[in-house]
Amino acid sequence: MQHQPILAAIDLGSNSFRLQIARAEGDQLYMLDGLREPVRLAAGLTPEKYLDAEAQQRALATLGRFAERLRGLPREAVRVVGTNSLRVAKNAADFIPQAEHVLGFPIDVISGLEEARLIYIGVAHELPPSDDNRLVIDIGGGSTEFIIGNGLTPLKLESLYMGCVSFTKRFFPDGKITKQNLKQAELAARNELQAIAGEYRGRWQQAFGSSGTAKALTEILEMNGYSDIGITREGLERLRAHMLKVGEVQRLDLQGLRPDRMPALAGGFAIMSAAFCELGIERMQFAPTALREGVLYDLWGRFHHNDMRDVTVKQFMTRYRLDAAQAARVSTLAEELARQFLGDEFGETAQQVLSWAANLHEVGISVAHSGYHKHTAYILKNADMPGFSKKEQARLSSLTLAQRGSLEKLQGQLPDTEDLVLAMSLRLAVLFRRNRSDAPLPTMRARFSGTKFHLAIAADWLAQNPLTETALQEESGQWKSLDVSLQVQKG
Repeated sequence: MQHQPILAAIDLGSNSFRLQIARAEGDQLYMLDGLREPVRLAAGLTPEKYLDAEAQQRALATLGRFAERLRGLPREAVRVVGTNSLRVAKNAADFIPQAEHVLGFPIDVISGLEEARLIYIGVAHELPPSDDNRLVIDIGGGSTEFIIGNGLTPLKLESLYMGCVSFTKRFFPDGKITKQNLKQAELAARNELQAIAGEYRGRWQQAFGSSGTAKALTEILEMNGYSDIGITREGLERLRAHMLKVGEVQRLDLQGLRPDRMPALAGGFAIMSAAFCELGIERMQFAPTALREGVLYDLWGRFHHNDMRDVTVKQFMTRYRLDAAQAARVSTLAEELARQFLGDEFGETAQQVLSWAANLHEVGISVAHSGYHKHTAYILKNADMPGFSKKEQARLSSLTLAQRGSLEKLQGQLPDTEDLVLAMSLRLAVLFRRNRSDAPLPTMRARFSGTKFHLAIAADWLAQNPLTETALQEESGQWKSLDVSLQVQKG
């Protein structure tokens, strides 16, 4: 990575797919090239929350074109994130592998709060320095993110399930704009906003809007003389009057309104109008950067020992009052075993994942000691973990669930050889370090082939530690339920 300072980020938004390529120099990113295609994924969600075939085909066609632009970039230099539509689509698990095959890179579906964090990072890096708290609102196709931050640090994050495409589809399905349906849309948005308004109102000094709806409204208001600069409350009222007078989206003749933004304008307007009302906004500036730039800065930080995921793990260890010494014991042994099992195939990513799992494997004790591994797995799968994708959280959940107890519950949860080895390594490390002391361990020789694990341990040490020897015998029996062999040899 040190010799390849070209990075790429793709935002699989509910309205548009966006690709951004940048060159990294030191701590700065220089944007080189960008593509945007209006896929309108949210418009393809059926009432039952399935992505219809047409939306999938639009998405795959766009990703095929993006793949051409990404050709030659290493896997670690590219990050692809999916947002609200892929979060809620019930058939996302079937669609994503197809999309990954066409694109040639893995897709990370991120939570709404992680999306908000990345949006703020992208916006903040391109704004001039200020001591003021800043409010950032990003109206997407299926969700809207609200962030208060200072400098480069987000202070408050929220993601609400309302977007310009979903609201347009819900309240303006035929393109007609009336007082009644516009009022209904605004009231629905205000109802969502009331849950967060108390924590947001009056806690910022500058307001910024990012992404397509904010850009479209800024250009429309400025170019039609409804506002001198940016989005204003008065400008929105003047645009409302014009929209109601015309009465139909397709008949709107406004400077600055691009044809591809026209279908989602009414829904986006309703959400923005509601935000101005509920959060007490009088004027908003447009921020030209957003999620994809945030993904790029976050990705570049991972290569400069500034990985948000490491920060989150440390925060969890503090929040759940974990025994750091025990976590270190388990982590060290687990990594040593995995390195022997996998050899040169034990790469940096696998090492990171195993380290995170080992450091967090006792999170569930904060709930109850009995069955704590199950509580750990639940927390890691469902908690808000800044920096982590849903897929990464699910992986940590499976590994920590595997640390003890019956292995039958893991049928289908260890999808590849690497995860199988990581689970074995963590489980053995927990077993050997059960006494929670720094007592020296015997020299262990470990190897792995196919589904067969071999572990050689000094016979005299096993004789002196009969509880561990018995536990290892039971362990061999447990792995048989997954058709995996663990052979422990004395020698």
